[in-house]
Amino acid sequence: MANRLAHETSPYLLQHAHNPVDWYPWGREAFQRARDENRPILLSIGYSACHWCHVMERESFEDAETARLMNELFVNVKVDREERPDVDAIYMQAVQAMTGHGGWPMTTFLTPELVPFWGGTYFPPDDRHGMPSFRRVLHAVADAYRNRPEDIQRVAASMREMYALSQEKARRTGALTADALDRATRALLAQHDAADGGFGGAPKFPQPMAMEFLLQRWARTGNEAALEAVRHSFLAMARGGIHDQIGGGFARYSVDAQWLVPHFEKMLYDNALLLRLGTHLLQADDAHPAASEVRAACDGIVRWLAEEMTSTEGGFHSALDADSEGHEGKFYVWSADELRALLGDDAPRLMTYWGASDTGNFEGANILHVPDPRRPPPPDVLDRARVTLLRARGERVRPGRDDKILASWNGFMLRALAEYSASAAAGEMAVRNAEFLHSAMIRDGRVLRSYKDGEARIPGFLEDHAALGLAFLAVYERTFDRVWLDRARALAHATVEWFWDDATNAFFDTASDHGELITRPRSLSDNATPSGTSLAAELLLRIGNLFGDAELARRATFTLETLSEPMARHPLAFGHALCAADMAVHGAVEVALVGDPRSAALRALGAVVGQRFVPSRVLVAGAPGTLPDLPLMANRHEISGGPTAYVCRGYVCERPVTRPDELWDQLELVSRG
Repeated sequence: MANRLAHETSPYLLQHAHNPVDWYPWGREAFQRARDENRPILLSIGYSACHWCHVMERESFEDAETARLMNELFVNVKVDREERPDVDAIYMQAVQAMTGHGGWPMTTFLTPELVPFWGGTYFPPDDRHGMPSFRRVLHAVADAYRNRPEDIQRVAASMREMYALSQEKARRTGALTADALDRATRALLAQHDAADGGFGGAPKFPQPMAMEFLLQRWARTGNEAALEAVRHSFLAMARGGIHDQIGGGFARYSVDAQWLVPHFEKMLYDNALLLRLGTHLLQADDAHPAASEVRAACDGIVRWLAEEMTSTEGGFHSALDADSEGHEGKFYVWSADELRALLGDDAPRLMTYWGASDTGNFEGANILHVPDPRRPPPPDVLDRARVTLLRARGERVRPGRDDKILASWNGFMLRALAEYSASAAAGEMAVRNAEFLHSAMIRDGRVLRSYKDGEARIPGFLEDHAALGLAFLAVYERTFDRVWLDRARALAHATVEWFWDDATNAFFDTASDHGELITRPRSLSDNATPSGTSLAAELLLRIGNLFGDAELARRATFTLETLSEPMARHPLAFGHALCAADMAVHGAVEVALVGDPRSAALRALGAVVGQRFVPSRVLVAGAPGTLPDLPLMANRHEISGGPTAYVCRGYVCERPVTRPDELWDQLELVSRG
């Protein structure tokens, strides 16, 4: 018999709809029952591509006796962290404070007033490796709630005090200066793994935002070590098992330090951030001998997105599971015998190239990777092999796909596609996705978080509004269609109207009219995705520059000044904020293209802008007199009777040029500030 989750649209919640647990979705019905019956709430948070979430479901939530205990002792609430990042952030903070670590599945016990008093992550079905069984935990927590209320209230009071800190007035931590950015650069380079790329040891995450910042510092200062760290890291990932050598796209992270064995889930946001990083690396260093590998990885992401992750309406799905047939990675790995049978005479050299052997490198099977890229097989041999293996892999049981469409994640990918000028297909996908997002996921000027089966639901968060605003700006720069610039501006103002709090002088993750929560969350650090705060700061800086809106720029700069010292000390936790800070410190590089945006000559100038990596660049284009509200276009005219480029800083411009090569040279000079 189905439980209440059967009425939800989240694929993760629907996975639990037939558990014997009497699950409630997050909402007033569950909270009211807890209050009426004075029961504690068992809050379980996870997501559809989470391997250990599936394990705990099989071991505990599908077990009749465990479910009986949960139903008898608690009001049980299940949350998809991807749909409700606000709820996840609030209770992850509590679990980390109580246990010193966090992760998913996350299990938190709340009072009926939604205050956490105990929590953890995965619990096994039996006592194991020093961890108590889940049933033992259930009994202990219920006993404490019934018989030791003073202990519960003491912990709850400490949690309330912790949450109160996030409501304090924001203050500057230091000035935004080039020196602060240099400190962050030195700290990142000190953590760079010179042997295997990336930062730190196992498990190793891609960290594309930190590498974006290093690219910016190279462009500003000529720091070759910064460029080399980015190039080395991207290529190490592209050659590793974390990169799907056959189907394209990158897995979430590597369990080892060498990028060989991935945690096989594929997330939309990782691939979006990596596509944008690869785009900028090509713009910065297209002449490097390994640039073709970077381009191939980017093309693979676009191909994977088109073939596996795009809805019929043009939206992008969220994730692919790590598991299939109950085994992590089974869909992606190969035995040596399979490879020989499928690849025929080409098998020996291809198996050598992809590091495959009879013994394998993952539980007796082979994760394909490129241990030595110096002698690749001919391109036609590689292409033929990929087609063959992809066809054979397509006959296997596929991993589950989370087909909900999330606003901010789509915004990340839309921005990357719009910037990837090397691919016409990417541009077409970008415009289609942008039209879908605007028509299906924006209502009355506000973004909705999640879309599935024709229904958009859940009020959008700060990250949703800001990510779509930045994405619409990128679509404008690709198409020069003024409507996207206006839509981006409207979303920038919506972030201030609904998410800025004058009393605190800060952005919050939830809108001022958001639903029932024990605190209004304010996430400042960039984690797997950029924080709403750093996204909003960048959007306001860009819109403020384009429209000459000093108040937007002031608000954005102050927001970044509240993070100045943490950014310099802990740059891995503030990668996107540092990228936004570059614009606040150095100012935007402003490019105005004056002429008919449909003309081949103006498009040639625009292509130069798209091929050159210039930090904090903004771009507008239009015929003389058609954009009077943009200061950058004021008094700009065509010279010599044709489209003309103006490269400026603070609206003070270099001499106007009409030739692409002259524009290229000016962009190089001005990016150095």
